[in-house]
Amino acid sequence: MRKIISFMHISLDGFVAGPNGEMDWIKVDEEIFDYVGKRINETDTALYGRVTYQMMEDYWPTAADKPTATKHDIEHSKWYSKVHKVVLSKTMKDVGLTNTTIISDNLSDRINEIKQQAGTDIALFGSPTATHSLIQLNLIDGYWLFVNPIILGQGIPLFVDIKDKIKLNLLTTRQFTCGVTELNYTVDRQ
Repeated sequence: MRKIISFMHISLDGFVAGPNGEMDWIKVDEEIFDYVGKRINETDTALYGRVTYQMMEDYWPTAADKPTATKHDIEHSKWYSKVHKVVLSKTMKDVGLTNTTIISDNLSDRINEIKQQAGTDIALFGSPTATHSLIQLNLIDGYWLFVNPIILGQGIPLFVDIKDKIKLNLLTTRQFTCGVTELNYTVDRQ
């Protein structure tokens, strides 16, 4: 069965965005881009909430075509164009969308159907609201967290309204030159 892995930048105090959705505190550089690029190239499906999907759609389809495109822009744009996108949204319709599936109801059943299909891990990018919904339904199989060296004090937390403990097993850690620490966990289902 395919697994859903949540890829998320997080502050030391557990926030994924500031109070108004700010993400200007997130540190990324070529070292992180190269590291993440290798991992996501192993995935064939990306899962997004509506807001994150719309941000991605506004940038990545043409990012490689810009005269100022970086190596990361070119590589990620190429990956984005070929990956199947699944969007959790009650308002969007999939009419006219290329290589994109919209899930608006029966979230647990629909996600489990996708997890049963042939393919590689499913990468859940950002999307705090979608992540919260999937956590509540126990559908996330792993967390790939990039802990940024900052304490925000307030904002949008990664974990909210957790009803039952979620036991995790640490797979890997990595310290990046910019001060970000990667923590790669799998959910312990036993």
